[in-house]
Amino acid sequence: MSDSPYRSGFVSFVGRPNAGKSTLTNALVGTKVAITSDKPQTTRTVVRGIVHRADGQLILVDTPGIHRPRTLLGERLNDLVEATWTEVDVVAICFPANEKIGPGDRRIAENANKLKKGIKRVAVATKTDLVGPERIAEHLLDISTVGSELGIEWAEIVPVSAKAGDQVGLLADLLLGLLPEGPPLYPEGDLTDSPDDILVAELIREAALDGVRDELPHSIAVVVEEMALREDRPADRPLMDIHANLYVERDSQKGIVIGHKGSRLKDVGKRARLQITDLLGVPVYLDLHVKIAKDWQRDPRQLRKLGF
Repeated sequence: MSDSPYRSGFVSFVGRPNAGKSTLTNALVGTKVAITSDKPQTTRTVVRGIVHRADGQLILVDTPGIHRPRTLLGERLNDLVEATWTEVDVVAICFPANEKIGPGDRRIAENANKLKKGIKRVAVATKTDLVGPERIAEHLLDISTVGSELGIEWAEIVPVSAKAGDQVGLLADLLLGLLPEGPPLYPEGDLTDSPDDILVAELIREAALDGVRDELPHSIAVVVEEMALREDRPADRPLMDIHANLYVERDSQKGIVIGHKGSRLKDVGKRARLQITDLLGVPVYLDLHVKIAKDWQRDPRQLRKLGF
């Protein structure tokens, strides 16, 4: 029996878009709870991933990337992050090792420094698999310098590669050590508190983002309209019926998402269905439709309808 007390609490991963927050969340949880893409601003909701260990429970809060907003959606995503990180025990700022620390990173660090004193700050150098040892050393020094200049006392500065699995276990140990003593906050076996329909909508959006041209990613939103086990099936051969709408802002975008004679939408459905089947553990019938919600990123009424 270990002498160390059981700890539990919340850690928020923050950073610029595409800083590796979702990939790191998935690596720590050990399964996919947050969608990932090489497109910035893929994450649009606050996703909680739960890490269960004998010595504690680590609840990771993956947040949208903080950026200069150009739309009402962008403003709402930034507000979501700032509302989230005031409620956690540790804020872990992700600084990708393959990029220099820029004004956006500094602004996030400054804001993190204004949080109440009890919240601990950790710096995570992400994506270390993309650079050599010299660059990692330089990057860690830059992070340390930013901390000194802004008056931040980093509780830890940790280099990790979520893709290669380097130091992911060490990061989990260090984060857990910063949490307060307390009982588990979620039941054993829960890996996220996101409802299934939200996870399903996200997996469809991830499949739709893959391979689209750069102007499209932010214009895609997905809503699961209906999701239920088909009634006339024998118990040993269940089938989940899922009906979902993909929303885009313009007619031209609808054409891109559907593809020539529906080929692209078919491919999106096929890839999403495999992931959803893995997630739910039952075979899935997926029915996708593409609809237009004109300029939804800028329209408060449309944003509400799409869940933002």
